[in-house]
Parts: sequence; structure tokens; C-alpha cells
Amino acid sequence: MPEELSAQQAAARLHTVDTLGLPLGPGQPPAFLRALGERNDWTDLRVYGALLAVGTELFGRTGVHYLSGFFGPLERALRDSGADIGFTPADFRSFGPLLQRQAPRVMSTVAAPPDDQGWCSLSLHAGGTIDELHRAGADPDRVLVVEVSDAYPRTVGTGEHRHAVHVDEIDILVRSTDTPLSLPGPPPTDADTAIARHAVGFIEPGATLQTGIGSIPSQIATQLAEGDGGGYGLHSEMFTDGCMQLHRAGKVTNTNKGIYAGVSVTTFAFGSPELYAWLDGNTEVVFLPVEIVNSPEVIAANHHMVSINGALAVDVQGQVVADTIDGDQFSGIGGAEDFVAGAGLELSDRSLICLPSTFTRDGELRSRILPWFGPGAVITTPRHHVDVIVTEYGAAELEGKTVQQRGEALAAIAHPEFRDELLAAAQRAARGRSPVAEQMQ
Repeated sequence: MPEELSAQQAAARLHTVDTLGLPLGPGQPPAFLRALGERNDWTDLRVYGALLAVGTELFGRTGVHYLSGFFGPLERALRDSGADIGFTPADFRSFGPLLQRQAPRVMSTVAAPPDDQGWCSLSLHAGGTIDELHRAGADPDRVLVVEVSDAYPRTVGTGEHRHAVHVDEIDILVRSTDTPLSLPGPPPTDADTAIARHAVGFIEPGATLQTGIGSIPSQIATQLAEGDGGGYGLHSEMFTDGCMQLHRAGKVTNTNKGIYAGVSVTTFAFGSPELYAWLDGNTEVVFLPVEIVNSPEVIAANHHMVSINGALAVDVQGQVVADTIDGDQFSGIGGAEDFVAGAGLELSDRSLICLPSTFTRDGELRSRILPWFGPGAVITTPRHHVDVIVTEYGAAELEGKTVQQRGEALAAIAHPEFRDELLAAAQRAARGRSPVAEQMQ
């Protein structure tokens, strides 16, 4: 049986020189991390995680080094404040093997309290940490710290993937009253609504969907929920309020999926308190390790898979930048590339990359569709994986087209103010030439 300690007592069990592994976002133990932040005696604490979702002083402390696989607002704030933070370029599916290589002495997660058989549901996160949690619990030289709270929903896995840890595996159990971080959805813009309308045109009744967070995916879900189609399946790295909305509208049956028929599949959930309450005890949604959910072969086995992802910029070649801004880390690779590539394994599948055509910086309107990327640009998705780009002006189908044809199609969905320069770049790209202006060569 585990040793029950307060968050502060559990935090005191870490050495001043130590290693700690954490799940992504909603799997992170809030009370335990705050208690760790109350200590200021660290010499060399190395923390491995991603998408920080807990406010804590820990990562601003001297002697604490945080290695993140995905930047969120808190990581960006830490970087800008001078904290010792690094970014590991890796897709979500790689998190498990990378964590196994590091083998942190301490592993920690948040979970629902034990049921009458001693199982603690891993609640909102399966991700890439499940195997390492079990390994830490089984190793007498390592420590498994599990924080439990009644505010976290009990969710389920399927088959051999139970999506839970047993109290017999846990070394230290911390009871708290913390609630999961909610992720409010931003109000949609007119551009978001128009983008969603174009995207919905690619989604046939009975399709299997992957979607992410944000106002564009939310609008897509709203339009599908209100539309005539249905019989959809869900196979999505992230389960959101939009996914719940489709379920509630009776649009999700999961009957046409190639595998995991009858249930929606995800590896973590992030959204509103309403979503978390809806997931509690809900066996229509199963949480599986990310190496299964994001496997391109598993994705491609679904019926008429449609993946929906966002981006920050696209060039006339069809290259996509989705996780950096002017070379600065903004987010991470996550599972976007897996779902773009997975959907490309079957001709009937579609991969949609959605973004507004413009943004404003320092009062100047700028295009997100560019003739070419400048020095220091970091490509997230290579051009040969890209299928469809969607803006508020329409959809550009790029697969199988020459660079010139791609540029012309992208110019047609760019803001009118920028179309001429994009068309000029497309013409320069004829017969496999560079689209870069002659004066740049």
C-alpha cells in the first residue's frame, strides 16, 4: 500500500539533485508541483514534461532545469522571464521512448481516487507516460507519486490498456482538492466561421474525425452538429468540447471505423468543466496511449479519416510552419504530423490544415501565405505531406500538383492584397524552378 503524505511532505522526498518525469498538460499533479515550488534548495533538479498546465514557482527556481516537448503559454512566459527551459523537437508519439531513455527517478501524475478495487483512473491523460509510470512503480530504486482528487473524472481505457494505476504500484499518494485546469474556447471570428464552412465541405457522413483545440475546430464541430450529416467516428489525439458537442447532437456513432468501433478514441482531454463532468464515468470515450492513437497505420485504418489541424504560415511550395514564429518556439509538433501523414496513407482520407489568411503586427496587415519563408524558418510539415489548405477565402487542394499549381491555388485563397506577389512566385516556380525572386538569388 502507498504511503499517504501531504503535498509538502511528498515534495520533501525529492533530493536536491534529482530527476522528475511528468505527463503532458492535464495529467500534471497541481498540488504536488506547487509544493515543489515552495522549496528553494535545488542544486540540479531536471524535470521532463510538456504543455505546462500548473502555476508553480518551481520552474523559476535556481537549480531547476525544465525540458519541455511542447510549449504552451506558461512555457513561453518562463522562457521570456529567463528561466532555465529547453525545447525538445519531437512528435507526441516519441515522448514515451524519450522518457524511457531518461528514466527519471521520480514519476508523478494526477489521477482519480482509488475505486473499490484499488484502481486509480488516469483521468484526462494517457499520452506517453503510462509505461514509465508503471516502470517507476515496479522499481524499488524509483518513486511513483500519484496525486488524487475527486474533482478529476474517472475515464476508461479498453482491452489490455486499462488507463489506470493500482494503489499497490504507488509509492506515495497525495490527496488534494484541486480541479483540472479549464481551457475556455475563444469566441469565433467571421474568418473562423468561413474557414469552418469550407472545411465542412470535405467531411462526408460516416467520416472519422481528428480535431484539435481552438475556435476553428469548435466552429467545425458546431456546423457538423447542426448539419444534416452524421454517423461520424472520432479518433483524435485531443478530446475537446467540440467532440462532446458532436456526441450530444447524436452525430457520433463510431460504427464505420476500421478499428476501435463503437467508441471514440483519444489520448488526452482538455476543455471546460462541463466537458470534464461529461467524461466522468462515460464509457463512450476511451483513453489509449499516444503510440496507439497517433500511429499513422492505426489512423489510416479508420474509415474516411479526416484530420483537421492548424498552422501559422504556409509558403507556395506547400510547406507548413505550425509551431514557431520567426524561429521562436510557440507550441510544438504534437501529433499534427502523425495525423497529416496517417490520413495520407489512404486515397479516400483527407488532411485539412486551417488558418486565417492574414494577421496584424504593429498595425500592419500581413499574409500567412508567403511566396517563400525567410532565414531561420522551422518547417513543421513538409510539402509532400500536405493535402488541403483552408482559409476564409476557400480551400486549396495541393496533393499531386506542381509547385506552380500549388502557388496558384494558394494565391486564390490568400487575402486579395497579397495575391499578385504569390502568383508571381508561382510563375517563377514553373518547371521546377525556385519561386524566390531573382534579386534574392
